Amino acid sequence: MRKLDGKIALVTGAARGIGFGIAEKLAEAGAVTALSDVNGEGAEAAAKRLQSAGFNADFIVADVSKREDAQKMIETIIQRHGTIHILVNNAGINRDGMLHKMGIDAWDEVIAVNLTGVFNCLQAAAIHMREKEYGRIINIASASINGNIGQANYSAAKAGVIGLTKTAAKELGKKKITVNAIVPGFINTEMTRGVPEKVWDIMAQKILLGYVGEPSDVGNAAAFLASDDAKYITSSVIEVTGGMVL
Repeated sequence: MRKLDGKIALVTGAARGIGFGIAEKLAEAGAVTALSDVNGEGAEAAAKRLQSAGFNADFIVADVSKREDAQKMIETIIQRHGTIHILVNNAGINRDGMLHKMGIDAWDEVIAVNLTGVFNCLQAAAIHMREKEYGRIINIASASINGNIGQANYSAAKAGVIGLTKTAAKELGKKKITVNAIVPGFINTEMTRGVPEKVWDIMAQKILLGYVGEPSDVGNAAAFLASDDAKYITSSVIEVTGGMVL
């Protein structure tokens, strides 16, 4: 029996990159996995990739920054599968820029998706999980919580995710719902592959293990936190960074 057999999981921002890596590992562990993304074509293609590999997966289109979308998304998952056991809040965007040049739109957009989006989904799922007295909520933060030049908006949002994680863990613990955060480091995704080679080399040199991580590394951590092996872990912040020092 696989660790997540019989579990229903939802991963936001799952069309590609870290989100898809997480969805793939949850599906491999036996979970029925719903992949959510604002990019409907991407979400559908990602779900089909898992289906073609023999996994039980479907997709749903949602903009997590919109409260109504988040609520409808959770309701749809429950209608399709009867419940939701696992929520991974991964959806995120970046609108980088130096602090003194950053426009308010860049600030608002990142906060709306990366922080408010997590709250929207967490709240909608928690209402159902409280009734069932079971749940695994995993929020994806970032090593940028330590501050990163050109990412005032992103760093602030991800730091907020940590605070939200710890508060939710305190409020939901008595209902047997665990809430944890994963802090990925420099991971080999479509987004990071777009950085100049010089920047890639500089980032790699900051990693104690000496190499860039893969989405599956983050996925393995998420699958562990979603399983009963981690039933006594909550309010924790797990770094998947290879020991990266910013």
